[in-house]
Amino acid sequence: MKELPVDKGTRVTLNFALKFQDGEVVDSTFDKEPATLEIGDENLPENFEAYLMGMTAGEQKSVEVPPERAFGQHNPNNVQTFKRHEFSADMVLEPGVMISFADARQQELPGVVSRVEGDEVEVDFNHPLAGRTLTFDVEIIDVEPVGPAH
Repeated sequence: MKELPVDKGTRVTLNFALKFQDGEVVDSTFDKEPATLEIGDENLPENFEAYLMGMTAGEQKSVEVPPERAFGQHNPNNVQTFKRHEFSADMVLEPGVMISFADARQQELPGVVSRVEGDEVEVDFNHPLAGRTLTFDVEIIDVEPVGPAH
């Protein structure tokens, strides 16, 4: 049977690793169960899916992903300043703490405290990987057509 290439309408089982340029691993399935996803189901950002297109079972590759193809550049407009009293009194507010906000559409919007000074709390809503060049290692284990939904 001819090896099916990765394309829209396929279900792909793969191992992947996302690493910083210094080799630090951000996320990886190589040491656990492989991931299975359908192309176009938004489990993987579209730009990462693009790197998989045309690959077949048994293939491996490693690509360097610049910020604009990964999680975007760091945007200073995504850093907001709040007053301390806008948070509950028992909330720990220190740099690095992640807080979930609801945006205008009531979608969850995570922000990370970047600075606390006096009554001011600065929160960064950029993706934690924004502005980073990443290495995307991928190994395709299986590619199968997605059957009609039942």
